[in-house]
Amino acid sequence: MSDEESKIVVDEDYKAQVQRERELQRQAEEQANAAGGEGGTAGPGGQEIPPASMPFLISMLSSQVMMAMGFLPTPDGQEPAVDLPLAKHFIDLLSVLEEKTKGNLTEEEQSMMTESLHQFRMAYVQATQAGEAVAEQEAPKSTIELP
Repeated sequence: MSDEESKIVVDEDYKAQVQRERELQRQAEEQANAAGGEGGTAGPGGQEIPPASMPFLISMLSSQVMMAMGFLPTPDGQEPAVDLPLAKHFIDLLSVLEEKTKGNLTEEEQSMMTESLHQFRMAYVQATQAGEAVAEQEAPKSTIELP
């Protein structure tokens, strides 16, 4: 599979994942509103703060991974910075959350967690391998001439 084809797969998987996360978040908000529980409250500037939920927590950590891997644009429109150690840290946090909540998540939450972790781990491996390939190409090659 060429690099271009793998990027297309990752992009399409990412889009599908984001859509699932949005749908789960919307469902969680509807359930919270229907139950009459504490819904979102107004934050600074009157913005609605969504209710605390597992899908929201997963989405929040996922957005941190995507920012660290340079998948999300910066607010000022500049090229996003890639910080792979930070991305790995957030992937590891999601992994800890998965381990600590094992057996306590709904099927949808577990699916969201598993799919997110899989996609982020694959993207991290690809980014790491791409970085190593670039480093190898840029490394000065020393030659030793023998008489």
